[in-house]
Formats: sequence, C-alpha cells, structure tokens
Amino acid sequence: MSEGTTLTDRALIRVAGDDVRGFLQGLVTQDVLTLDASAPRWSGLLTPQGKALFDFLLWADGDAVLIDGEAAEAAGLVRRLSMYRLRRPITIERVAGAVHWAKDHDLGVPDPRLPALGKRWLGSAAEPATGWLAHRLSLGVTEGVAELGQDKTLWLEANAAELNGVSFAKGCYVGQENTARMHYRAKVNRRLVVAPLAPAGDRTRAVYPDLDLMVELRRVEALGDAVVPDWLAAAL
Repeated sequence: MSEGTTLTDRALIRVAGDDVRGFLQGLVTQDVLTLDASAPRWSGLLTPQGKALFDFLLWADGDAVLIDGEAAEAAGLVRRLSMYRLRRPITIERVAGAVHWAKDHDLGVPDPRLPALGKRWLGSAAEPATGWLAHRLSLGVTEGVAELGQDKTLWLEANAAELNGVSFAKGCYVGQENTARMHYRAKVNRRLVVAPLAPAGDRTRAVYPDLDLMVELRRVEALGDAVVPDWLAAAL
C-alpha cells in the first residue's frame, strides 16, 4: 500500500465463549444479536445513569465478537466487562491484529457512524495511518475517553442517536432507562461539539493545538462557533 492505514491508537478485544452475544446484548447500547460480519456497529458501555464509560466498534467474528476500541483503555474495558461475566464460560482478552482506516479504499466497509468518515477494516499491523484525527474532527465526530470523558457525558449528548450508536428497539442494557427517556422526551440539552481552539473552560473536554480545534460540551442553544455538520444540524 502506498499510504499507511493502521490506526495505532486502536486495539482489538475478543469476547468468546458461551452465548457471547446474549452476554453483550444486556450490557452495550447496540443490538449485538443481529450483528453482521460485513457491518460493524458503534456502541457504548454506560453507567446505570446513561453516561459513557467506553465507546467502541463491534465486529462479528463467527460466534465471537471483536471490540475495536482505544488501545490506552483496553485493559480497563476488559476489567469492566469481566465484572459482569460472573461465572459464565466466557473469555475477554486483548488479541493480536490491527484496525485499518482510509478515506477511500478497495478494502473495508463504511464507518457505521458516518459514511463520510471513510472505510475501516481489520488485519495485521502495517504503516501508521495519517490524517484520521483531522478528518474525524472536521466532520464533527467525537470519540474516546479524552473527548467523551468517563462518567461525564450522557450517551445521547455524545450524539449517539445521530451517529448510529444506540438501538432503541433492543431490550434492556446498562443505562438504557435514562437513555430511552431522554430520547423519547427529546431532552438532549447539551451536545459534544468540535469548535475552533480558544482558551479552555469548564466545558472543554479536549484540545488539539496542532489542528487549532477543541472539543466541548455545550448547551444546544449556545453552540456558538461550533462545527455543525449536516448530520447534527438535522437533529438540532
């Protein structure tokens, strides 16, 4: 390949064993039972109050499920999922492999959050990708603990409904009650947004000086100079 495609800040966690999909179905925001090998899904693991702890993409791997998540948070995610495992014969472990990305490529499938994000696929590690962060932020898409926080941002404030990160048709999962209530009552009063870099305040989540951008949690009536792409404008 002429250009690097490996997202070096991502890692793979494999969840395998007895009724893995049923296990995850009761924990994460997406429908795992209908997960297809050709269509990964963006999902979250939340607190009981509906706040994001981890976000990741789910990939079908036969009867098992692969989690495409932040490498820096992989150990924490394994520990959190293992808390719910109890005595079930299920393994939850980081495995070899890499996540690949390109704006346009013969390989891969469209990012489930937004096709404009580009193509994504799994494989062996290769040369590091360049341009992913700038491309993602230019589309107003936030992800990861640095931007979403842990136990700080309600899942719908992270634009999960607009970016296909939650199923409102599946059964219960951790944080489902508050998430569903907010959705059906249209009570999403704040949004994570990308904005031009400015002095950080108490609503600032992440700053990217090299890109002259920042991520903030702002009230919907005070988005100010935030990037408001078409997908977010439609929701507002």
